[in-house]
Amino acid sequence: MKTIRGRFRAAVLMGAAASVMAFAAGANAQNPNSNGNSWPYATTGRSPVLAVVGDVACQPGAEPSGEKAGENCSGDTIQNLVQSQAATANQIETMKPDLIAVVGDEQYQVGQYSDFENSFDLTYGAFKFIQRPAPGNHEFYNEHGAIGVAGYGYFSYYNGVQHCLIINSNCNAADGSVEMTTITNPETGSFTEPVPQADGQAGHFEETGGLGSAAGGGAVGVGDGWYSYNLGAWHLISLNIECETQPGFCSETGSWFASELEWLKNDLAANHSACTLAYWHQPTFSAADSLSLEGTTAQAFWQLLYEYGADLVLNGHDHLYARYRPLTPSGNYDPKKGIREFIVGTGGETLDQVVTTGTDAGAAFNAANLEAATGNYWGVMALTLDQHGYEWDFESAMKDPAQTTAPANFSDKGVGTCHGPVNGGGN
Repeated sequence: MKTIRGRFRAAVLMGAAASVMAFAAGANAQNPNSNGNSWPYATTGRSPVLAVVGDVACQPGAEPSGEKAGENCSGDTIQNLVQSQAATANQIETMKPDLIAVVGDEQYQVGQYSDFENSFDLTYGAFKFIQRPAPGNHEFYNEHGAIGVAGYGYFSYYNGVQHCLIINSNCNAADGSVEMTTITNPETGSFTEPVPQADGQAGHFEETGGLGSAAGGGAVGVGDGWYSYNLGAWHLISLNIECETQPGFCSETGSWFASELEWLKNDLAANHSACTLAYWHQPTFSAADSLSLEGTTAQAFWQLLYEYGADLVLNGHDHLYARYRPLTPSGNYDPKKGIREFIVGTGGETLDQVVTTGTDAGAAFNAANLEAATGNYWGVMALTLDQHGYEWDFESAMKDPAQTTAPANFSDKGVGTCHGPVNGGGN
């Protein structure tokens, strides 16, 4: 598999390699040790680097019924979307980060396990074990007439799958085969997916309690998928905002989202790190001026993060790169305590344009608060996590061929300082 994947990457990168850029000194590769294999195993002594990217992998094969054309791996008449996702994967390997925050929509269109295997894994699978993912709406899809797979493909890919060791509702024999279940919606059809392991790289998955039972489609599990971890002096929190398909929907008093908010509050209360960031998929402030129900709901995340002195929010969903000035949860500029939002939805899927002009409030808000943004390039942000601050460096990996008048590449870099949590700094 390693040899096949390497040949695949070499082939698809031939057309894109010329556009892949080296990163600045803050994200330079480590010098290899005597066996040439320093990354990702060696201890470097530098401030850790977190790669940030989302909205990555094209749909292999035919798209599900009801989807718009042009988002599968060979459906774009201008370019093959495998090229752009391979370009950002190659950029990550050049960057050699300590970890990777994948900010949702890892796999289009509905995130089936087989799609992860046949698209995302062929590029990003090379460094899967250092990824710290968050799910997106395409992992819990409920749009365009497609039922989606309720997170089953996402959790199966990252957590692993269960096997038939005893006879149960998903197993006709205790023969070691993969446990499979059918996720059905009476209106739009069904998918047969592996049953994920309960805990793993993507967080917790519960086999029962989902909305499928109430909809008449049989038992469906619930993917929570929130977790936190430390990297250097920083505390990092991966959250799941895909509330529309969960019990209680997107209400703060609904059973699923209320439990996540309670967990987040407890996690922040126990955090004494010098710096804190959180990430999830759908942004509260949309540079594409396409605010979603989930993005509005995520303001509850912002409120807790602001109260506990967090520094950064990282999102995807908008297929563009954007950096906002420090803001309050209500969107007011706050240079002292405000949280800076980055959107890095530039992993490989079709791109969106930044909206700063027009008659609606979202365009005016973006014009006033965006410090940098572009929808013309695919790329990855390197976020260097210093002891009391951070350095960001977004470099384009590949230009959208449709943008004939845009410059050949794009760069946005800078530094910021942490203001520390209200419950005190120091690990």
